[in-house]
Amino acid sequence: MTTITAGQPVSRQERLKAIIGGSTGNLVEWFDWYVYSAFTLYFAPHFFPSDDPTARLLSAAAVFAVGFVMRPIGAWIMGIYADRHGRKSGLTLSVSLMCAGSLIIACTPGYETIGVAAPALLVLARLMQGLSVGGEYGASATYLSEMAGKDRRGFFSSFQYVTLISGQLLAIMVLLILQSTMTEAALDSWGWRIPFVIGAALAVVVFYLRRGLAETESFTNAKANDAPKSGFLQLIRHHPKETAVVMLLTAGGTLAFYAYSIYMQKFLVNTSGFSRPVASQINAATLFVFMLLQPVAGALSDRIGRKPLMVGFGIAGVLFTYPIFTALETTRDPWVAGALVMAALVIVTGYTSINAVVKAELFPAHIRALGVALPYALANTLFGGTAEYVALRFKDGGYERGFYWYVTAMIAISLVVYLRMKDTRRNSRIMED
Repeated sequence: MTTITAGQPVSRQERLKAIIGGSTGNLVEWFDWYVYSAFTLYFAPHFFPSDDPTARLLSAAAVFAVGFVMRPIGAWIMGIYADRHGRKSGLTLSVSLMCAGSLIIACTPGYETIGVAAPALLVLARLMQGLSVGGEYGASATYLSEMAGKDRRGFFSSFQYVTLISGQLLAIMVLLILQSTMTEAALDSWGWRIPFVIGAALAVVVFYLRRGLAETESFTNAKANDAPKSGFLQLIRHHPKETAVVMLLTAGGTLAFYAYSIYMQKFLVNTSGFSRPVASQINAATLFVFMLLQPVAGALSDRIGRKPLMVGFGIAGVLFTYPIFTALETTRDPWVAGALVMAALVIVTGYTSINAVVKAELFPAHIRALGVALPYALANTLFGGTAEYVALRFKDGGYERGFYWYVTAMIAISLVVYLRMKDTRRNSRIMED
């Protein structure tokens, strides 16, 4: 294992190699996670037979949310594992679980063939992937934040979301390619399995890539200084304020992200009335620009601090979420729809670009991976993982606009936290450069 020892300067080449390596693995993890959402419209009928399209989507969204139930458990188990055995070890374990989950979905027959075993296996696969992603976020956010230099920490750690978005974008691009090269009937019948096979194969490649990553100086120093062992009681007893801050600052940000990106594809089809290919194209184009904005905003935070960006997201999110969604209800022009979605994603960039580094900067090294992962995963389960389901429930109940107010209210709660917390750039607990 390559390590960076205390007092040993980290060369620019070593830093870039570690960050690129960690980011590439993160991309594949999130590709595997988001393929489920991107292809829901195609595989839902195979696992959840129903004459009502909204009911099928509700069932598939419920399983998407079930995957999030495992994320806090994964964050707890693998956060402790990454704090005790190294960030690299946690990253390697998480990608192995993701690979297994993707293979199960790719190979599971439909409801007509094996009955209730089909949705049961789908749930099992999403539980495994939820466990994986729960550990992935904390390990990758911590790894990238610790490997980045002090003056470029916002910039380099923003690649945690660049690769998260890239994974989502890659899933959508695979969807667009399959839509353009396969008939609708073939894609509905068996073509939707292809991306899950791709995801499993890429995960195997990443497994070997991550085995060659360098360990961080922060972890090495914590081990050398015989720091207290990471654990749930240690986190709650000694860092209750930081834990609460991570949960509350995440709540509005993660709900907005899932509403503007993951759910948006279904919204454009189910509410705005666009075809599935057009909705996918709008989603892909806006996510690509959104991805490019992350390092720009991250670099800006290195100059002006993290807090101004988060406060900007909070204020703009409260003011414009409802108007953007209501405008999207009635537009039939894909360019107008794309502009509205892009405006929403520009707003949420104030959260996504720096959320990883803000959380990492709140905790000391010996408990950082758990501190970043567990409260984030809890908030993600409660608000991010349920976003689609809540939105579809509001629609099914005849009051779709209730979801817009719900998103606005949660952003407002997070805004209060942003206004009250210290700027972590100036009060960072990552001591190493």
